[in-house]
Amino acid sequence: MPKRRIGRPYPLGATWGGKGVNFAVYSSLARAVEVCLFEAPEAPECRRVELTHRRYHVWYGYVPGLKPGALYGLRVHGPWAPERGHLCNPRKLLLDPYARALVGPLTWSGAHYGFVPDADEGSTACSIEDNAGVLPKCQVVDDRFDWGHDRPPRTPWRDTVLYELHVKGYTQLHPEVPPHLRGTYLGLACPPVVDHLKRLGVTAVELMPVHAFVDDQRLVEMGLRNYWGYNPIGYFAPEPRYAVEDPVREFKQMVKALHEAGIEVILDVVYNHTAEGDHRGPTFSFKGLDNPTYYRLHPEQSSRYADVTGCGNTVDAHHPAVVRLIMDSLRYWVTQMHVDGFRFDLASALGRVRGRFDPHCALFNAIAQDPVLSQVKLIAEPWDLGEGGYQVGGFPAGWAEWNGQYRDTVRGFWCGQQGHLAALSERLCGSSDLYRHSGRLPTDSINFVTAHDGFTLHDLVSYNDKHNEANGEDNRDGENHNRSWNCGAEGPTDDEVVNALRERQKRNLLATLFLSQGTPLLLAGDEIGRTQRGNNNAYCQDNEVSWVRWQPLTPAQQLLCDYVRRLIAFRKAQPTLRRTCFFEGEADEAGHKDITWLTAQGEEMRPEHWQQPNLGALAAMICGWKVGPVHEPGPEEDPAGPPASPPDDRTVGDSVLILINEQHDPVAFALPPLRGGLWTPRLDTRTPSGVPAGEGTPTQGRYVVAGRSIAVLTQPSS
Repeated sequence: MPKRRIGRPYPLGATWGGKGVNFAVYSSLARAVEVCLFEAPEAPECRRVELTHRRYHVWYGYVPGLKPGALYGLRVHGPWAPERGHLCNPRKLLLDPYARALVGPLTWSGAHYGFVPDADEGSTACSIEDNAGVLPKCQVVDDRFDWGHDRPPRTPWRDTVLYELHVKGYTQLHPEVPPHLRGTYLGLACPPVVDHLKRLGVTAVELMPVHAFVDDQRLVEMGLRNYWGYNPIGYFAPEPRYAVEDPVREFKQMVKALHEAGIEVILDVVYNHTAEGDHRGPTFSFKGLDNPTYYRLHPEQSSRYADVTGCGNTVDAHHPAVVRLIMDSLRYWVTQMHVDGFRFDLASALGRVRGRFDPHCALFNAIAQDPVLSQVKLIAEPWDLGEGGYQVGGFPAGWAEWNGQYRDTVRGFWCGQQGHLAALSERLCGSSDLYRHSGRLPTDSINFVTAHDGFTLHDLVSYNDKHNEANGEDNRDGENHNRSWNCGAEGPTDDEVVNALRERQKRNLLATLFLSQGTPLLLAGDEIGRTQRGNNNAYCQDNEVSWVRWQPLTPAQQLLCDYVRRLIAFRKAQPTLRRTCFFEGEADEAGHKDITWLTAQGEEMRPEHWQQPNLGALAAMICGWKVGPVHEPGPEEDPAGPPASPPDDRTVGDSVLILINEQHDPVAFALPPLRGGLWTPRLDTRTPSGVPAGEGTPTQGRYVVAGRSIAVLTQPSS
């Protein structure tokens, strides 16, 4: 008689082994755990299997004959004691936190709530309504996939250009994507879409959340959806609404296609909270499995949550079981789905230990020592809503960060707020005031002017105020202090002077972004002037407010797109704009500083110049023959070992002269006499194309920069 298999406690989740499926579920509260099997998402249970074996709070068992495609959910028998934070209820079917795929819709119903619906606020009555008929089902997955010769592009940070996009919104209106693929992973993999990304020059797409998520009940009742996806319920399952049939396989096909084009895939991940909300929220998974393990409970009232995310709950990323969950999820997306890095939403919440942010917390330390995760791109959104949550510059070495101070300074400068020019110089130099410590680098600053949260680039120069009425909150939601300027008219206008100024402002903002040291991030659609009609919080607008409108492009939109391509190409051609060490301001043996700040008259800036409140014009001269170490480990090198060749700290590149004029009137800049004083114009935002009148023709003496404009000139180093 063959030996009966009892299963294994690891790996967690449902693992197909060729002849059956191993189930392993973590719960420190459970007295019993059952796997419920289903023939179809809407069908009743066809079988229950109790996981009779337990090891270190992991319940496990083996189901012979079960195959990929099988649908299941979990039921946990355990204590119901809300005052202690214990919310086990076997009448609630639960999603497996490790489920690789989810199938079927979530239908909002009172059955999702652990407490009796409509009970008094202080009631602890347990709901006996079963939710199996209105909850998606977990699906057993076969991880096999023909990756062919797929390899991660491993673009060095110094060469990285990030591009934030929404999987659905990017292709939903794309005329060259087949209709049945629009808004999907496969739509993003279509050749016309990939070709646009390549022509633009971006090296990595940063995808807004693709972990399985749910639409908030409030939004559904209003006829809206959680478009952005920051409402997760599964950290291993790709969001099924972006798939034609098989989300796992199609996600992999998308990654493979982007890798073939040399484009990395970065995921925006939301490990700081889940869709289960506060103590009044639904029970989908974590609450019913082990509420005190997965969430931070209020220190004085265990029936409530400590919330620093603004979403009702905060995942307890300090608990060992949760650290393992997050680490397993991250490794899965790298090893099985081949993604190249992560942007961590509200990352400060993940670093909180006993209420305070700790850059050396358990999760960050675990990632740092992990041989897989320590080698991918790690990006923090370095803030949350709790005390001391704004941590720009506070993350450990190895992490890049969305630099909110960069955004605020650049916006403030170009919308005419006084006193921003000195701060702008710091941001142009890679924000050394924030990152020159503990081994941090200029590339750790993710520079952005616009992102999914807030105005688009077009709206930033077209609206003074937010216009969020479509969100159903009487325009109360969204940021009030946008540092925007409508250039003289609120919203769309036929005024040619206003529209011309808006286009120039777009060119100024984009030029600042791509001329700055650090890692640039461009919001998808900004290259063609996408508008959200003044909505600066379009999280619930799954419609043309948020989708990228590709055709027909106006002449101004086409000019802007061509301009962005030239900007990115210029940046890639200039090593001086992609430094991996901070400027020192010290002269080399030839007497040349790596960077020199100059007045419009050509005089080197002194402290008293920086303190002038009406300072509206200055120049930055970056010498091209001393740009600092640029070596980063290549694909064949051991990042932990010595480099294959010595770092080159004398890399030759053009010297770059950046002339900035925020004043209304033109300014004649004296060109520095470096190497004879001949400078070649390369960029001038005064022209609709950004191409200077004398492009390619060396000039000397003076260069006139129009009001509210930037000009860039170069000089060869030899």
